[in-house]
Amino acid sequence: MSAVPEPILEIKSVSKFFGGLAANSDVSFTMDEGMILGLIGPNGAGKTTLFNCITGYYPPTKGEILFKGQRLNGMTPDQVCKLGMVRTWQKVRPLAKLSVLDNVVVGALVRTGSVPEAREIAREQLHVVKMAHKADFLAGGLPIGERKKLEVARVLATKPDLLLLDEVMGGLNPAESEDIIQLILDIKKRGLTQMVIEHDMKAIMRISDRIVVLNSGEKLAEGAPQEVVSNPEVVTAYLGEAHV
Repeated sequence: MSAVPEPILEIKSVSKFFGGLAANSDVSFTMDEGMILGLIGPNGAGKTTLFNCITGYYPPTKGEILFKGQRLNGMTPDQVCKLGMVRTWQKVRPLAKLSVLDNVVVGALVRTGSVPEAREIAREQLHVVKMAHKADFLAGGLPIGERKKLEVARVLATKPDLLLLDEVMGGLNPAESEDIIQLILDIKKRGLTQMVIEHDMKAIMRISDRIVVLNSGEKLAEGAPQEVVSNPEVVTAYLGEAHV
């Protein structure tokens, strides 16, 4: 009888307080390797705060975060990144005066001290996001859809095991969003685990193996996509009757 593999990420009763305000309260769930987990909820539900706690930008007030069996509490973002977990941001801020390639080189230098090797890694990741033809363009001149893909390339260049995407489809038109959906699914085929914050329910239903719903900082529901969107509490708190 084969042993059950350990989760790649364990969130154990995590709370984050800012003064008397609970941005996250007693949130628990696990992620298996290779899965895509959607993290949804209304604005102010605590989704980005949880990302910040997981990746070392905020220390959790209570609870424990384990990545590949290692306790992350007290680690800095660069330490978490070197362990193999990295995130994107809602507002993309490329290094505007550097080329697209050099933006990705910055990410690759997490894994190597060799600039030629970092450039090779960067070129590989630009191929993954289908932006190799823009390698020599200035990053500051890219439209929003390509800036989002550049950010994904930059974090992929750190060679992560777990990728956290924070509203990577935010502000995109339908064609640009479709590009990102296909990119996320392609990244999954490469074996990379992903957690995705997203408000586009059609998109999150397509890409997610499981969904966790936050509301007012607490976990409201968790389950398979169809199970979650059929949950009356989720409909009331977030989706509305039109999604049923």
